[in-house]
Amino acid sequence: MNYFNAEFIKSAAGESDFIKDGLPQIVFAGRSNVGKSSVINKIVNRRNFARVSSVPGKTAHINYFLIDKKAYFTDLPGYGYAKVAASEKMRWASLMESYFAAKELITLGILIVDSRHKPTSDDATMANWFKETGRPFIIIANKSDKLKKSEIEPNLSLIKNSLGIGGEIKLLLFSAESGSGRAELLAEIDKYVPN
Repeated sequence: MNYFNAEFIKSAAGESDFIKDGLPQIVFAGRSNVGKSSVINKIVNRRNFARVSSVPGKTAHINYFLIDKKAYFTDLPGYGYAKVAASEKMRWASLMESYFAAKELITLGILIVDSRHKPTSDDATMANWFKETGRPFIIIANKSDKLKKSEIEPNLSLIKNSLGIGGEIKLLLFSAESGSGRAELLAEIDKYVPN
């Protein structure tokens, strides 16, 4: 798949806006400051591609990007941002519940966590949502360029234990800064997208 052939399609504010055209959907989730946009930008090799709008409130939408006319990168709104109003959090929760209820839309889930820190309770909730769909999902430990070699194994163990994942769920080290882990991530995505 040509990951450089990528275009923004639409933002979905509710269930009626979800794309249901049968193409595979690779679903990205992560905390507000975990570098989710940077990971997507690194995959498609474009600096500001995933930053669709700087308008506040856009974060409460699901953004769809069409990759090589073969699959969507479905970018879920970031979570865990403390300064968001309660009404906005409710809207986010409602949108997520609708999306995860339509589990047939998820081809592959990608949960992005910070490799330097213990996953938050919100990360654990998101991991459980992915698990409950029964759809395949993987975890990306981003910002790995900021880890010392001696920290890698203990931090990966902490992530696995905190999220309650075993060997059946892949955990990949990734750096949106350096691009390390990109080839491994693309190999995983390619398994779920027909040539």
